[in-house]
This record gives sequence, structure tokens and C-alpha cells, in this order.
Amino acid sequence: MITGASSGIGAALAQRLAAHGAAVALAARRDEALRHVAERCGADAQPIVADVTRRDDVERIVHECIARFGRIDVWVNNAGQGLTRMPTELTDDDIDTMMRANVKSVIYGMQAVLPHFKERASGHIINISSMLGRVPSAVFRSAYSASKHYVDAITAMFREEVQQTHPGIQISLVSPGVVYTDFGLNARHGGVDSRRIPGGQTAEEVAAVIARVIDDRRPDVYTRPGAQRQIAEYYAAIGVDPG
Repeated sequence: MITGASSGIGAALAQRLAAHGAAVALAARRDEALRHVAERCGADAQPIVADVTRRDDVERIVHECIARFGRIDVWVNNAGQGLTRMPTELTDDDIDTMMRANVKSVIYGMQAVLPHFKERASGHIINISSMLGRVPSAVFRSAYSASKHYVDAITAMFREEVQQTHPGIQISLVSPGVVYTDFGLNARHGGVDSRRIPGGQTAEEVAAVIARVIDDRRPDVYTRPGAQRQIAEYYAAIGVDPG
């Protein structure tokens, strides 16, 4: 089950998994775009038009997946949105939008699928975060970066709680950097085209990393080599004492 599957990373992941024989359920708000992706994924793809910022829609996704396929093995919380605004200019609506799109959608997904996974004593949740969830380096992405810090923290704590009683359930975090999609263009208040930023990755490259995480079930993964070094260099540069 992949949210935010009508374009970008979600669409690339759906097509990659379908090409390797997986049955995929795809959720997004854009009906026509979602159905086009499902068509490219083949007969074992189920498009589900839904708004994952609504808890009842997310719960409906779970029911429709189980009705169609009998079970869910992997749930990918990929839906999200950017926002372009300096921190001193943020409004209540900006903050609420980021919380709904990037935080509540993740929490709703984890909570909705968890009873099914507990019943089976197995399952895998994958939350797509961002390097900006580790390094708040793009000031104009202030609220977005903060929302991804929240996702990083809640993923780790959700994993710790669940695995105390259900060690067969894994909750993974995947953190891309710049990805060459429409993310920047679709950001609230506008934004630079992500494809114009050097050093990024294609959606297909990120999808390949996520597919490997499905296989090896690693808990915390960056999609680009050298990400940990970049994080260490950032905090060293701003004078953080490592101990």
C-alpha cells in the first residue's frame, strides 16, 4: 500500500514493485493521475482515491486493501507537501497545513494499519521523510523541515513501542535528499523546480532504495551515499559539541 502514489516517488515505487510481481494498492487524491499509474502497474494494482489527511479516509484504505487482496504486507506513508516560507513569516494556516499533510497523514497510516499487522504478528510500515528532517539547512523550508523532524521522532518512538510486544512488525524511516519531481513546483506558496537543484536523485533511484528496504527491513535509511557525513559536517559547522 503506497500513499501519494499518483506521481513522483510513489508512482515510481508502485511501478517498480509491480514490475517485480507485487500486488499494489495506490492511494492519492487525484483520480485521473492515480488511475494512469495503476494502469501502468497492471491488473494487480488497485487505485483508491482518498485524502490521507482525513483519518476516516485512511481507515477506508485499509478496509479496501484487505477486501481486495486479503492482507497488507507493507504500508508506505509517502504522501506529503512542501511549503516555501521563512520561519518569521509562518502563519497558523502554514503550520496546520504541514501538520496535516506531513505528520497526521503518517500517524493516521501507522495507527490504521497496526491492528491488522498485530493480528498477523507481522508487517512493515515505511515512512518517507527527508534529509531536512535531520538537517534544518533550507531556511525557506522551515515548516516543512520541522514537520519532517516530527516524522523522524514519531517513527522511532512508534517502532520502540510496537516492537516491545510485536517484534515481527518493523517501522522503517527512509530519508531522501533533493528528488527530481514536481515537489518544488507544488509547494505551498510556490517554489523552485526541484529538477534545477544540483546533486539530486530521480524518483526511480529513490524507489530502488525503498524497494531494498522492503527486502532487508532496515530501520533507518538514507537514499544517498554520504548522507551521514553531510549531517555530521552540518552540526560541526554550527558549533555543536558531539560530547
